[in-house]
Formats: sequence, structure tokens, C-alpha cells
Amino acid sequence: MTHQKPLNEEEKRVIIGRGTEPPFRNRYWNHFKKGIYRCRNCGAPLYRSENKFDSGCGWPAFDDEIPGAVARRPDADGRRTEITCAGCGGHLGHVFSGEGLTPRNIRHCVNSVSLLFEPAGTKIERAVFAGGCFWGIEYHFWKAAGVVSVASGYTGGRLENPSYEQVCAGDTGHYEAVEVTFDPDRTGYEELLKLFFQVHDFTQADGQGPDIGPQYRSAVFYASEGQKETAERVIGELKTRGYRVTTSIRPLSVFWKAEEYHQDYYGRNGRRPYCHNFRRIF
Repeated sequence: MTHQKPLNEEEKRVIIGRGTEPPFRNRYWNHFKKGIYRCRNCGAPLYRSENKFDSGCGWPAFDDEIPGAVARRPDADGRRTEITCAGCGGHLGHVFSGEGLTPRNIRHCVNSVSLLFEPAGTKIERAVFAGGCFWGIEYHFWKAAGVVSVASGYTGGRLENPSYEQVCAGDTGHYEAVEVTFDPDRTGYEELLKLFFQVHDFTQADGQGPDIGPQYRSAVFYASEGQKETAERVIGELKTRGYRVTTSIRPLSVFWKAEEYHQDYYGRNGRRPYCHNFRRIF
């Protein structure tokens, strides 16, 4: 599950405020391409296209969900059953039964604004970088073209599913890192790697700015031999230019997503990074 780009005001009204969008004037009510419908708020997969049908109601309708993806609870009106994303609790819509519209006799009536469609065959790749406090690195990657999602988390350590407090203690071996998923048809790994080097001080060995500790070191975690070779080449180019590069290149291990309050920290708080600023190198 990944954290998606920050919600706009209409998305907040529906997903967080449990509102409803107008029928027949929304993105997916008459949309029947092959693929997966994900939660707009957290990226979790919710519905498959083969379960979508035209109910005539003006909103997307599904007669089944991906197992475990959707939660149900009594609606505030006392009459209907609300459906939410089981992962993040974001409002989806309502579920109805007994209408006889499909053999399953169930209709999930979902707001389009609560969904994000991923076409069948979509090519999505991932990259993981560590360069100090993950808040600042995440902030800059959200602004990059071709980026699908960014998540702050921990990787490279010994402890399973560590907490922020455990990582900050400095003895688990983890780095504060960001996991970037991207569309390779819109941006390349090398472009993202070069952005990484341009938004943090890769010459600082013991941390990043005022953040000192092993969890704040600079590292590239490669997911393939191609990523490793690209990282080695780009670092070689930086050294040729006279930079003292402290960034290590490591094989990617398990990436543990950080606590929810760390995700999109600067976007949610309306602030800017204090030790991650873009400066052009390449």
C-alpha cells in the first residue's frame, strides 16, 4: 500500500468528510476499461474491472470487492451501510443488497473521486533512496513528473517492522528512506536518481544537516542490476566533477512503511523542508 499524491479540496470533502459527488458527472460512472480500481487516498487495490457494471445510478457500481479491501459500518443516517477503504478508512460510498441487478445481488455504489484507476498492463517501477530525514526527500519527489506515489519508511536494518522510536535509537541498522513508484514511460530511474543527489548533501557522512545519526546517512538501495549500474555511473560522474560522495550503494531489502503521521508531512502541514533544498548539479 502506497501513499498517493495529496488530496485536493473536492477529494477531501468526499473521502475525509464523507461527502457525495454528483451522479453522471464523475470520472468513472461510465468507465469500463480493464484494470484495477485503487483507493485514491492510500493506493490500496479495492475493485477489479470485471466486477464493475452499469447500475443506471450515475456512480461506479461493483458487485464484489477484492477480498479484505473494503470495510462496512452503519452510516450516520441510521439507514444505509457505509463502505470505506479497509486500509486507510477513506470514505468510498455505500453498499446495497437485494436489488437483483447482478447474480451476486450486491451493489457497491462508489464515488469516482475515491478511486484511482490503474489500467491492465500498466508499467510501474520502484526506487528507494535515503538522504536524511525522509520528510524532505519525500517533499521533492512528489513534485517530480512521472512519479505515481511516494512513501516514507525504513530499510536496510535488522528489526522487522520497526517503529520511529526504535530507528531513532540508532541501533537497528535502518535508514530513513523513501520508496518512489514511477511510470517509466514518463520518467526514468536516472532522472530520479539525479534529483535525489540534487536535493540533499551527499558529501555529509554522519547525517544530513542538523540531523545526525546512522539513520540519516545517504544511500541508494537498488532493486535491479540496472539500477545498481546506473547508480555507480552517476556517482562516478559526481566524483569526476570533484565531489566527495559519501552515498553508499546497497541491495534493496524489505521496505517498512513508516507511521501514517510521517507520510506527506510537509504537504499536510503546509511547510517546506529545513535541510533539503534543490540545487542544480547536472
